[in-house]
Amino acid sequence: MLSKNRAADEDVMNQPVITLWSDANFFSPYVMSVYVALAEKGLSFTLKTVDLDGGEHLKPQWQGYDLTRRVPVLELDGFALSESSAIDEYLEDRFAPPEWERIYPHDLQKRARARQIQAWLRSDLVPIRVERSTDVVFAGVKKPALSAEGVDSAQKLIETAASLLAHGNPNLFGEWCIADTDLALMLNRLILNGDEVPQMLVDYAAFQWQRASVQRYVALSAKRAG
Repeated sequence: MLSKNRAADEDVMNQPVITLWSDANFFSPYVMSVYVALAEKGLSFTLKTVDLDGGEHLKPQWQGYDLTRRVPVLELDGFALSESSAIDEYLEDRFAPPEWERIYPHDLQKRARARQIQAWLRSDLVPIRVERSTDVVFAGVKKPALSAEGVDSAQKLIETAASLLAHGNPNLFGEWCIADTDLALMLNRLILNGDEVPQMLVDYAAFQWQRASVQRYVALSAKRAG
């Protein structure tokens, strides 16, 4: 036991200095993805915020200005990186299994599929992201009915998610992965607004939302939302 404790202490001491930059309200789904990835890896990190509403991210003195001027930004021993899926993949490579917890599937094809899902959620479904912004998820705001484009986008999300989860398991690929968190958040844009979503997807999103790392991030946004 003593040797295990010593090894754990050494791991903590050998960890690099990590900073995660978030929006001030903790409403960003992309910050959430990285926050969950860091927490699941068991990494210690400092959380800092930038005021997007006040335009702080557009000022040259902000650390992320020379990247994409968006959150999240990860700083790790002098290396700065933006774009959440790139950060998630970097963390998986930099703190690789089995020494660190896995956040992507071990199987090559499943890992590629997880990355596909992440890329799709970030590049498609624009009407959902516009008409069901994350204040629905993190602050309990209710939005009006979806537009025709929003309905089409919601149907696409529902059909795709149902196909991915047709196996009936609570996670996309057997064991949890970071794509589960990202998909659950997108579904919750609809579910938490009261939009019609099949029960199997409601159950999936609720199961994913109870993960400890997710709940810690939700608590941050809830505190800001008052």
